[in-house]
Amino acid sequence: MDKLSYVYMLASRPYGTLYIGVTSDLIKRIWQHKEATVPSFTKRYDVKRLVWYEIHTDITQAILREKQLKRWNRDWKINLIQSTNPTWHDLYAQICS
Repeated sequence: MDKLSYVYMLASRPYGTLYIGVTSDLIKRIWQHKEATVPSFTKRYDVKRLVWYEIHTDITQAILREKQLKRWNRDWKINLIQSTNPTWHDLYAQICS
């Protein structure tokens, strides 16, 4: 079985600043964002709330999806988040359990 990969979106708050990323270890990567372990966009703009993610079995497909989402306009991204997480709840605790 292939290793899982994840495309994810973080937000600073509901309808706030958005960040899109890709990783093979979602829990570890979100923890890094939350702890601001490296100087980055997410640290600068306090973007720490996991509001959406998607699972892929192929890292190449996950990277392509990340690039696709980054080209989307803001309204489409917001609609995608709201389609599965209308309250913009932080999903980090959910993925850790």
